[in-house]
Amino acid sequence: MLIVLEGLAMSFWLLLICVVGIAKDGPVGLVNFYEKDAQERVVELGLTTKEKIKKAATISGIALIVPLITVVPAVVYLLNGVTGFWNCFIQLLCIYMIMNLFDRFFIDEWWVNHTKAWIIPGTEDLMPYVNGKARIRKWVASLIMFPVLAAIISGVIQAFT
Repeated sequence: MLIVLEGLAMSFWLLLICVVGIAKDGPVGLVNFYEKDAQERVVELGLTTKEKIKKAATISGIALIVPLITVVPAVVYLLNGVTGFWNCFIQLLCIYMIMNLFDRFFIDEWWVNHTKAWIIPGTEDLMPYVNGKARIRKWVASLIMFPVLAAIISGVIQAFT
């Protein structure tokens, strides 16, 4: 049950990043999460620049990755008291996948594709923003990336304990 709560806490962190990211400039503030065609259109419309998109990608990337590789392992090791590679791997992977499911179903499918919060005027013809190709790419990437990340971190933790 604790792992579920930790996964939900990371989901909330992801949600917070999204809310803060669109608070000032609307969805243009996080257009780095959109497909390239939408990013290019937003630049063409003069709503942002490639430099601002790159900066937003860097900031949001750091805000997402740093907790994944520091906070989650610290929680699993220190708070949950995990021992052994496989126990660590399973707990990390469960937390990562809960966050992934939240991202895929709540953020991508519902919030981005079914509400007006992420619509950028002048790009409506590019909707849904998270299309079939993007869905498949995101699922495949996360089904590969998260187990690999969990394995690497579990190995590092075991090497130093």
